[in-house]
Amino acid sequence: MALVSRTESHGAAPRWVLRVAPLAYAVVVSNTTIAVGSDHAGFHLKNVVAEHLRGRGVEVMDLGTDSEERVDYPDFGEAVGRAVGEGGADLGVAVCGSGIGICMAADKVPGVRAGTVHDETSARLARQHNDANVICLGARLVGESVALAAVDAWLDATFEGGRHTARVAKLDSLLPVE
Repeated sequence: MALVSRTESHGAAPRWVLRVAPLAYAVVVSNTTIAVGSDHAGFHLKNVVAEHLRGRGVEVMDLGTDSEERVDYPDFGEAVGRAVGEGGADLGVAVCGSGIGICMAADKVPGVRAGTVHDETSARLARQHNDANVICLGARLVGESVALAAVDAWLDATFEGGRHTARVAKLDSLLPVE
């Protein structure tokens, strides 16, 4: 699929860019359920991401929060992590103020490989090198357009395997510290 978009440059004339969406785009959309969750700081961005995912044809499992009333991010990070780790969702997106705390919570769940991402590159690498099945965003650190570009980059990427396979297996074999 080709997309043509107009980009703005600081002080320069706008230019048109042809972007070709990878074939993986169709693969991730088909029969995919993505759990989304946030604390109060990430509430608005979570809703923006959820709507964007629905626009891609993804089934969205919204695990809350449902308002900007103050709540604790570990509860929602765990909820997204459990949905993915226990198989209720294929992937997950969690949002808090920084993307860090909610990521720590999600990553405690067995079977989850969560990473905080800040842009398209970190999101793409989270999938290609670490096979991240949950990404976390900081609503106070990234704007909507950057967040959506990161989500798309993550969904459009595929795990590269190869030398990364053994590393991901090591991550999966780590036992919780008691």
